[in-house]
Amino acid sequence: MNWLHTWAGVVLGSLLFVIFWMGTLSVFDKEIDRWMMPASRLALPAEFSYETMRPAYQAALAAKSPSVLLLVPNERNPVITALWRGTDGSFAQHMFDPTTGAELPDQGTLGGSRFIYPFHYSLNLKVLGLGYWIVGLCGMMMMVLCVSGVVIHRKIFADFFTFRPERKMRRATLDLHNVAGVLGLPFHVVISVSGLVILFSLYFPSSIWAVYRQDARLFGREAYGSYVRPPARHPADLISFDTIVAKAKSVWGQGEPNYLYVFHPGDAAAYVQANRSSEDVVSNISHVAYVDGATGELLSASKPEKPVAVTQRFIAGLHFIQFKHWTLRWLYFVLGLAGCVLIATGLLFWVESRRERHRKLGRSGARLVEAVTVASVTGVLIATLAFMVTNRALPPGASAFGVERGAIEVVVFHLVWLVTLLHAWVSGGRAWIGQCWTISALAVAAVLLNAVTTGDHLIRTIAHPQLWPVAAIDATLLAAAVIAACTALRLVRSRRVAAVSLQEAGA
Repeated sequence: MNWLHTWAGVVLGSLLFVIFWMGTLSVFDKEIDRWMMPASRLALPAEFSYETMRPAYQAALAAKSPSVLLLVPNERNPVITALWRGTDGSFAQHMFDPTTGAELPDQGTLGGSRFIYPFHYSLNLKVLGLGYWIVGLCGMMMMVLCVSGVVIHRKIFADFFTFRPERKMRRATLDLHNVAGVLGLPFHVVISVSGLVILFSLYFPSSIWAVYRQDARLFGREAYGSYVRPPARHPADLISFDTIVAKAKSVWGQGEPNYLYVFHPGDAAAYVQANRSSEDVVSNISHVAYVDGATGELLSASKPEKPVAVTQRFIAGLHFIQFKHWTLRWLYFVLGLAGCVLIATGLLFWVESRRERHRKLGRSGARLVEAVTVASVTGVLIATLAFMVTNRALPPGASAFGVERGAIEVVVFHLVWLVTLLHAWVSGGRAWIGQCWTISALAVAAVLLNAVTTGDHLIRTIAHPQLWPVAAIDATLLAAAVIAACTALRLVRSRRVAAVSLQEAGA
């Protein structure tokens, strides 16, 4: 178990840190969107008419899209968000004012929900679904690490109350690793299991094929209550969205829709899928209703009733945390950070315990692991902050060499991440100090750039409730800057003490 715990952590620890880091940020992906998309910093109207989404539907109709997804504004995302494909097949996201229905300016960014969140579960590697399988493997190994970690720590509860930061780096790192592991153990197990359960149809396709053979539609109907019908090829207007929602709510009894999905817009056979919001339930998907777009007739309605379906939705809901509970959302965020600390300290302990021995034997293993660890810990933090700084530094509509603004942000993220790896390889152990100072500087720069480019400085955002998410992001960035600076100072002091000790030993 000790061998398994050590090498599973060393081999996949860096990837696990990145996945946990992006997952932790995804807890507040909508709030990051509002920080990166100033036009979305609107107040949610006291009374919302679903017919306000009509301009968004008309825009998708003009683009000749075969379908359009309309996200209903809510507390976390107060704008109407429409997603559809244009005539060239490209995917586009558009935002509309929830009060007037007017289209808001293109923000030119993927933000948190379209870059950070997908990175968490796919690493944004879409070729052959490779990213999903890598993340799935990491999820399985996280479960292995949790179980083996409990087995090898015979004094696991005593270790929880033992943290000696004044001791040498190796001892303090192991103490912090133990505390973070015990503190977040239930969370780490649940989040790993639920992440695998969400994508069960990808990881275990043979079980579905054995029952449904090649009839994927039958599986969709039984598992998700899906409904499909072909277009009529005759034009027709869509009835009022308020009427459609009223018909869906008559089935649900209570609750508002999370989104409306219009299929075959502009066609006589158009129909609308309405999904009930999960704000008041843990389960990820509750009621689904399909309404005829021309007559308002209820075509199909369902909710998970079979035990396996209900269990899967509940476990998925624990992972997605779409229910409205700010205390739990912050707890998820803190425990996600604890997972990051757990992984980082495990890697650091391995390096610290082997660095000197590998140096004497002429091995490069410890140096390689340390370089990758630096790049995957402080490096990915720097890349994320560079992503946010670029977002605030670039003017609207910016482009370079034919690359649009949103793509530039992504390119900057990956280039900066690569630079941190090169810096870590060249600088060795000193890279931690330099990259901690870089984190501190970039975090402060992001807050200042947000204030300069939008006028939403910290004092103003605190004074306006609709800007509290922006204030929380700024405050978190400033806290990160302070923590990074304190860490850099601590590392400098530790290196000085170590140098003095070596000199005294030599004397």
